[in-house]
Amino acid sequence: MSNKLKIALLQISSFKTDQKGNLFKGEEYCRKAEKEGADIILFPEMWNIGYESFDESVFESSFDPKNIPESILKKAEIWKSNAIDPDSEFIKHFKDLALELNTAIAITFLQKGKTGPRNSVALIDRHGEIVLNYSKVHTCDFSMEYYCEPGDEFRVCELETKKGNVKVGAMICFDREFPESARELMLMGAEIILIPNCCEMDSHRTSQLKTRAFENMTGIALANYPAPKCNGRSQAYSPVAYDINGKELDNLILMADKEEGIFYAEFDLKKIRDYRKREVWGNNFRKPHAYKNLKKNL
Repeated sequence: MSNKLKIALLQISSFKTDQKGNLFKGEEYCRKAEKEGADIILFPEMWNIGYESFDESVFESSFDPKNIPESILKKAEIWKSNAIDPDSEFIKHFKDLALELNTAIAITFLQKGKTGPRNSVALIDRHGEIVLNYSKVHTCDFSMEYYCEPGDEFRVCELETKKGNVKVGAMICFDREFPESARELMLMGAEIILIPNCCEMDSHRTSQLKTRAFENMTGIALANYPAPKCNGRSQAYSPVAYDINGKELDNLILMADKEEGIFYAEFDLKKIRDYRKREVWGNNFRKPHAYKNLKKNL
């Protein structure tokens, strides 16, 4: 059995808040990805409504949450009404699809919360069960996500695939700009980190991801929206940065262009696990007792 885990990054445009349209388009692309041998299929951020904003014009440097116009508040309420539960027909459809295709699907959605909606991803295994439901911790509170309820923890699950079991974690878009996110997932045992995304992936953000994979010895796969909503550049990195003789390797697996499509990243699980055993990064030689300021700010 091959140890190469194949992840399909769905860099596809949405029908905005037309959830039925997004459901059917999402299914179409999942079926295409399964035919190409995908073990995991990853959607971009908040797919059920295409990460559609209700009105970004109010969110500027002078944004004052105490003085938001009534017209904006009404639009926000309409936007919140698009939130769905993990047991909704939308999510159930993808659970049934994962079971039919015998393939894991990481579907993203605006989820109903207690005080506001959550920006979430549900990882559905090939048996049609949700094995990880993660909500974005670092919500973009300078934008419409001010109205979102942030998640309160990072999560890792053991995902059974046709290539064997793999420990998978998730973070969403802005989460990746904080090194603590990937570090927490690494400490929880993540071998692969999935990242649904919706923003311009410039050189700085791609450098962040390359570094996150290297310093935590975890594989990283990011799915973004194509142009014109974003700039595409869905990407994936291996943690393997040196060969067994110490020769430097390029850990970039995939860098997509800006166009719509499915992009595939293959992770050699045996190489990753061997590398993690022999190399020095991740949790191997950390000195947590000296991280006093990190502890103070917990």
